[in-house]
Formats: sequence, structure tokens, C-alpha cells
Amino acid sequence: MMVSAKLQPFLADVNKAIAQAKADNIAFSAEVVRVNLDKLGALVTTTPQVANITDTTVQGVPVRVYLPKTELEPAPEKANDLSVLIYFHGGGHMCGSVQLYDPMCRKIASATGCIVISVEYRLAPEHPYPAGIDDAQLVVENYAEVLDGLNAGSELIIAGDSAGGAICTTLAMNNQHNRAVNIDKQILIYPSVDYTMSHPSVAQNGKGFLLESDKVAWYFDSYFQHGEDRKSVSPLFGLITSQLPKTLVVTAGCDPLRDEGLAYVAALKQQAVPVQHEHFDDMVHAFMNIEDLVPEECQRLFEIIGGFV
Repeated sequence: MMVSAKLQPFLADVNKAIAQAKADNIAFSAEVVRVNLDKLGALVTTTPQVANITDTTVQGVPVRVYLPKTELEPAPEKANDLSVLIYFHGGGHMCGSVQLYDPMCRKIASATGCIVISVEYRLAPEHPYPAGIDDAQLVVENYAEVLDGLNAGSELIIAGDSAGGAICTTLAMNNQHNRAVNIDKQILIYPSVDYTMSHPSVAQNGKGFLLESDKVAWYFDSYFQHGEDRKSVSPLFGLITSQLPKTLVVTAGCDPLRDEGLAYVAALKQQAVPVQHEHFDDMVHAFMNIEDLVPEECQRLFEIIGGFV
């Protein structure tokens, strides 16, 4: 794949650092990957204002609630109620945080006019599968408890990037027949949906494009600590029916997770689930986390999300 010229100097530096770490026999560690992902925050410097931000909890799970700056124009049939969008950040189930994703959630609130709830779910290796999924389920079942006094409507949207996309697709799959949880839409940004790493893009894009296949394998080994059958817990190979919510899937051409995202789109279409697919051919995984290098692409991403909502 041909990566964007905008990213080539950055990737050259990243690849040099990766090669040096391997030469020095520096093993992956949770501490190091968390620090490295947080460092990318320096490449996201645009943080739009929103009307209000509140840190609170849902059933003990920490969340940050964003109220959009400008409420949507009232429509007669919908009054002035705002949709609720629950966001699950990426980071391989091991890193990332509400704080790191604060600029992205502000932009999503601004682009969509939704109340955004960003979730600080528990991370591996300290809290392996299914701890993060359990936290996410608690939030989708009980999020209304943080909406007192807010102009919230009944529409629920779930959204996430990478591992956050895995959480979304797992929630959507698990709640297809749960009358207590009604997910209207899901937004998946270069989602992880296949824990078997069995698609060609894992090898094709597994070196040189920021997210490397050996790190993905290590993430999954740290996440699954109890001998789980990884195929059976992969949303791509789980129960996909027409009951799944309307879905937006964003993929990147130079991403090792590209093909599983495409396969998920195809699986939804086969079940007649309404699905919108947007592809960024010369982008890498996690391009949303390096927005200052690719501002036009990220602007387009947030416009696509706003249009879908």
C-alpha cells in the first residue's frame, strides 16, 4: 500500500525507534505502550469548546459527559432532545484513556450535536477479558443515570476506534435481543473485530505502518488470559443478524486491521443491516490520534460521523 506523503517522515522516525528497541531487546510492557500512546496526544492540538464537561460514574465506571455547544435546531417531531453517543476509546484493550481521547470526544460532540459519554473501562493486563466488556455493558444499561437535567432523547449510539470498535461490536452482538438495551446506531473507526488475526492485511500491513502485527498479537495475549477461544469471542465470527444497529464502518488502507473491517461490512450487508462504509486508502491505523499530521483527513472523518448521525 502507498501511505500518504504527509505521514512518511513521521513513520520513518517511528520505524527507526521500533528497530532500535528490537535491537536492544526491549520487550513490550504495559507501561511503555501506555506512555507511547499518550505521547501521540501531542499530535492532537485542536480542542474545540463544548457547552459543558462533567466527570462522573455510571454504576462505579468512570465516565466523562460532554454537552454539545450548540443544541440541534428543534424539529417538530423530535422537540429539542439530543441523541446520546457512548464512546469507547482505542488502545489494544491495554492503553488509552478518557483524557487522551478528550479532543476527539469534543469534536464528535460538535460534529454530531450529541451528548457524548466517554467511558474509562478497565484495561488489561491488570483487568483481562471480559472486564472491559462488563464495564461497557453496565454503562449502556445504566447511562440514563448521568443524564438528569440534560436535554437527552431516546436515541442511543455507540462508537469506538480500534479496540473500542471491538467493544462496540461485542455490545451490539450481545444486546441484539435484550429489550433493556436499544442501540440505534454504531460507529466503528478502524475496528478490531477478529481476534484470530487471520486476514491478509495483518501480514500485508503488519510492519512499517505504526500498528505492527507482533504488537497486536501481544495485546491479545495480554487481554485473553484464561484460554478463551478467540474465534468464538470475535464479533466477526459471532451472531450477526438483521437485529444489529445501523452501522458506520471506517477503514484505512495501510492498516493491519483493514480486511477484518471490510469483512464485517460484508457480513452486515449479507444480513441486510444498513451499513455505510468509508475508506481512507492512504491512511494508517490510529490516524485520528495524529490529527495534526493529517488534518484534512480527520476533518473529513468527523464530518462523515456527523452526517451518519
